This record gives sequence, structure tokens and C-alpha cells, in this order.
Amino acid sequence: MARFKYTGRGRTGKKSGVLTAASTREAMLKLKNQGIRVIEMNEVPETLLTKDIAIGNPVKLQHMVIFLRQFATLLQAGVTVVDATDILSSQTQSKPLGRALGEVQMELKDGNPLSDALAKHRRIFEPMLINMIRAGEASGSLDETLESLATHYEKQHMTRQKIVSALAYPAVVGVIAIAVVIFLLVAVVPTFVTMLADFGGELPAITKFVLGSSEFMQKYWYLVTAGMAAIAAGIMVLKKNSRTKYYFDYAMLRMPIFGSMIQKAALARMTRTLSSLFSSSVPILQALAIVEKVVENEVIARVLRHSRDSLEKGTSLTEPMKKHWAFPPLVTQMIAIGETTGSLDSMLGKVADFYEKEVENSTDRLKSLIEPLMIVFLAALVGTIVTSIMVPMFEIFNNVQGY
Repeated sequence: MARFKYTGRGRTGKKSGVLTAASTREAMLKLKNQGIRVIEMNEVPETLLTKDIAIGNPVKLQHMVIFLRQFATLLQAGVTVVDATDILSSQTQSKPLGRALGEVQMELKDGNPLSDALAKHRRIFEPMLINMIRAGEASGSLDETLESLATHYEKQHMTRQKIVSALAYPAVVGVIAIAVVIFLLVAVVPTFVTMLADFGGELPAITKFVLGSSEFMQKYWYLVTAGMAAIAAGIMVLKKNSRTKYYFDYAMLRMPIFGSMIQKAALARMTRTLSSLFSSSVPILQALAIVEKVVENEVIARVLRHSRDSLEKGTSLTEPMKKHWAFPPLVTQMIAIGETTGSLDSMLGKVADFYEKEVENSTDRLKSLIEPLMIVFLAALVGTIVTSIMVPMFEIFNNVQGY
């Protein structure tokens, strides 16, 4: 989206200002609809202050769900696709989605199909959504397809929220633990250094370690900060590369306690997406290619790639899955039954329901287990630092009492 500075004349006299549009033509049309006759218009150069910066999909899942539900309702009420897009572009709470819908409306007015218009905004609209809408346009059931998509994203959002809520507590406690340790090492421990130095005796090993850590933090705090930032940046870079992301996802799936929950969430997302695509009559090879991109787990994606190759060679979809540890027998058996009976979309939906419920149960159990463990961890961490200072202090006190 570009920004345009304009000068024009309206019903109440001369007007000027800045507006956002995809092109000069769209900007002129917006002003015309507002009753403004353009005298002069220039594109404003983009700077770091005016540029929209977004990582990943800038539209939240809940906003996408609301948009799809409202879109389906408007179409069922007899509103045209162009008018529905116009209404929703101004009503949505998501600014990126609103801007994209404004551009989609311009494409629709030029006679382009909705799916092609959405495909020009792949940052916002996933390949799965675009292909399902294309299938809905071809079958004449666009409103039903939009309802199905809304249900799909709603369940996906609920599963993701369960994972986030389960991981949020240990993450917050972990950050607090790091902050408390840094505070103790930088602000509290140094106040005892002179007293312990005058002690003269042999300090316990744990005390020496804490004092050394405190001295290091005070002298090289910038190195610690830079190191933590470099680790975070390194993880983000590695996750963007498909080869290194595979090993990252592999480690996540093999992680104790959390690995099983992450695996179930990935399988739920995979089966739910495949079920939605199959029920919309998207060809199976195309559906597998789409799910590879949206499953968000490179280990699962590679197995799906092998499954697609297996189908192209005329063998079963489940053969590569049966050989991989990430796919439990329940998944492969249900898919095999679906292949045999011709009800693959229904079977995948049942598997997705099962794993979504499993994720919900796992997160509930995990939250009840992790809370006391994190409290004990934080207490042990702080207690170790305090004990390392207090033990020599007691010895000093005893020596003074002895005199």
C-alpha cells in the first residue's frame, strides 16, 4: 500500500490531505467517491516511520474467523460479493485485512474472480483458504465454503490458544527467574563482597561461584545481553531455513513433557486442514502440497511430501506415515480406512476431533503439573544464591561470638 498526498476541491471548498491506496487509480477513485475533484496528487516516499512492518501473518485468527462468518452471512442474505467485500473492508478491526479487502474489491470490480483477487495477498490469505474458495466458486457453494473455513480457523485458533496457555506460565516464570537472578547478582551480592573478603577463611565452592558470576555480570553485562539477543535472533533465522527448521522441529517433538503435546497439536492441524480441503473437493495431490506449507512443522511436512510422492507412484498415502515415529497407528489406520471406504474427509475430521481433545486434556494436565514445579525451580534458584552468601556469614558470626 502506498501513501498519496493530494489537493482537491469538494463541496465545501478546497481540501488537502494524505490517503492510503494500492495505486494512483485507486486513490483517485476513493476521492471521487468522497465527492472530491483532484487538482494535484503525488505519492509520498516510504520511510521506516511510515512503512508497515509485520512478521508472519499480520491478521489474527479471531479476526479472520469473524470476517469469514460475516462474509458467509452476507452472501446468504443475497448481498453480492463486491458489496460484501466493501462492507467488510470498513467493518473489520484488523487494519491489514481491511486494506487487503479494499484492494480485493477493486479487483472484483475489474471482473476478476474472488480467489484470484485473494491470491495477490498471500501474506494474509493462506493457500488453503484461496484453494477452498476457488473450489467453492466452481461448485457455486461459496457461502458454505466460507462457513467451513470459519469453523476450520475457529478450531485452529482454539487449539493454538490451548498450547499458548500451557507454555505461557513456564515462560513467564522463566523470565522472572532470570530477572531475579540478575538483580541478586548485580545489586545484592556485591554488598557482601567486602565483608566476605575480610573473612580470611576458605569460602565454600558455591560462594566462590556466585561471587565470580556477580563480578562477571557487573563487568560484562553487555556481553550477556548481546549473547541472549544473538541466541534469540539465531533461533528465528534457523526457523526460517527449511533444513535447520527440520532439526529444530525434530527437537521440539522429542522434547520431554512438551513434545507429545506439540506433536498432537501438529497432527490436529494437519488432519483438520486436509479434511477441510477434501470436503471442498480440492484434488488430493494439491491438498497435500498445501498442507505441507501450512502445517508449521517441517518433520510432518517432509512425511507429507513423501506421501504425495507415494501417491504419484500409485501406492498408498499411508505408506510413508507408517514408517515414521511422528504418526501414531491411530492416524495411519484411520486414513487407510478412509482411503478404502472413500470417506477420507470424514475420517480425517474424526482424527482431528480426537487430537484437538487430546491437546485440551494435555494442556490441562500440564498446567496443573508445571505450576508447582516452576515454583520449586524458582525457589531453589533464589535459595541457592541466598545460601551461598548466608553460610559464610554464619561462620563469621560464630567466629565473632567465639572471641
